[in-house]
Amino acid sequence: MNSVLAVVMAVSTLSGPPSPSWQLTETGSTARLRGLSVVSPQVVWAGGSAGTVLRTVDGGRHVESVGPAGAETLQFRDIEAFDARRAVALSIGAGAESRVYRTGDGGRTWTETFRNPDEAAFYDCLAFTDDRHGLALSDPVGGAFRILSTADGGRSWSVLPARLPAALEGEFAFAASGTCLVAGEHGRYWFATGGGATARVFASVDYGRSWRVTDTPVPSGPSAGIYSLAFGPGGQGVAVGGDYAVPESAPSGAAVTRGAGWAASAAPPGEYRSGAAWAGPKVLAVGPTGSSISADGGRTWTEFDGGSFDSVDCVPGACWASGEAGRIARLVRG
Repeated sequence: MNSVLAVVMAVSTLSGPPSPSWQLTETGSTARLRGLSVVSPQVVWAGGSAGTVLRTVDGGRHVESVGPAGAETLQFRDIEAFDARRAVALSIGAGAESRVYRTGDGGRTWTETFRNPDEAAFYDCLAFTDDRHGLALSDPVGGAFRILSTADGGRSWSVLPARLPAALEGEFAFAASGTCLVAGEHGRYWFATGGGATARVFASVDYGRSWRVTDTPVPSGPSAGIYSLAFGPGGQGVAVGGDYAVPESAPSGAAVTRGAGWAASAAPPGEYRSGAAWAGPKVLAVGPTGSSISADGGRTWTEFDGGSFDSVDCVPGACWASGEAGRIARLVRG
């Protein structure tokens, strides 16, 4: 064997498979993009500060600003898209700042379909189990979390008379990446909390009508807890978070489940992570200090990028991340 070829082969063997990396897309925006919905490798929607909604239908080659007129003071922390034309966006805040908008024509026009009338409510995130059924989550009102429901794709909403366990003192959800509430198939939903004495995960199997709650080992406090949930193959679940006030250190900021209780990750990302998503058999987690990946269902994690992102979302064939200063990127290797 040629000696040069032998060296190349040896180096290749030692280096192993290529690590993933993010390829940034030019957006022309300076908004902080915490809401992200990937429909396909080509169609991606993002929502953010200053009433911003961005959309690409060609894999990021062109990015359009398609936010609702007159929404410049709102923060769209979550967006759920069904295709290139239909999307539902949630703005967060106390009272009337919490609103839901819907478009059916790619963002050319929007309809405000919900405006929160209760000053005590603060909606954090929304999720859809299909293109008709969705929920939105508010921080506790009167001692319990509040659930908003739609059965017509976001055209109309009503507060569910849901049966929820009582909230802990100081407990709330984090509107950091649109993934404090996530949906599965056939009416399954989960939401995560922090703020109180214990970070918890609530679960429903009946479209949000009833819930059970489970404690987790993720530390909780005034700015700490679980910021994101992701559920993947075989009922595997991952929770990530930490303390956004101390983003460089989260020694116990991740946990895993297979459906019965939560266990601490053996080797967590070690830093605050605000968003998580399954990418096939692997899991990604992102935050303002970097991105991490797990190949074993969230039990151990490795950092692969030091850039700042708030949200991550994946579909078969593509993963995207979004964050501060208009940052949107596609996963290109790994």
